Amino acid sequence: MKKTISMLFAVVIALYLFAYYFLPKLNSPDVEMKEIFIGNAKMQVELADTPEKMALGLSGRKSLDENNGMLFVFEEPDFHSFWMRGMKFPIDIIWFDENRKVVDYMKNTPPDSYPTAFKPESRAKYVLETNSGWADTNNIKIGDTLIIR
Repeated sequence: MKKTISMLFAVVIALYLFAYYFLPKLNSPDVEMKEIFIGNAKMQVELADTPEKMALGLSGRKSLDENNGMLFVFEEPDFHSFWMRGMKFPIDIIWFDENRKVVDYMKNTPPDSYPTAFKPESRAKYVLETNSGWADTNNIKIGDTLIIR
C-alpha cells in the first residue's frame, strides 16, 4: 500500500512538472499575445517566435478560443512545413511571405493526418494556425495582407 501511494505521488509530480514546463501557459509573462488583421478579420494570436514555442505549437491543446490563433514568426522565408503531431482538433494553416501577403493555405487540416507534413507552394516567413473554418468564414484569399499590432 505504501509503495502504491509513493508511486502515485511520483506520477502526480511528474505530470505536474511536464505540464509546467511543456504546455503553453496563456496569459503568462512568457506568452506574447498580439492582435492581427487580415482583410476585415481580426484575431488575437499567441506568438511562436522561439524554437521551443515553434516545436510545441498547438500540440496537446484541446481547442482554441474563437478568433484566436498562433502566429509562427521565422527568421527567414522558406518552405516551412507543418504536421499535426499531438493535435487534438482540426486547423487552418495560412502561410505569408516576407511582405506579409498570403501565399498559400491549407484548410481543415485533420489531427489524424500525422505524420503527413503540409508545406506551402511559395516561401513563407509567417504562418498562422487557426480554428478549422476560420479562413472560409473570413473569406481569406491569396494576396491578403497580414497586419500585426
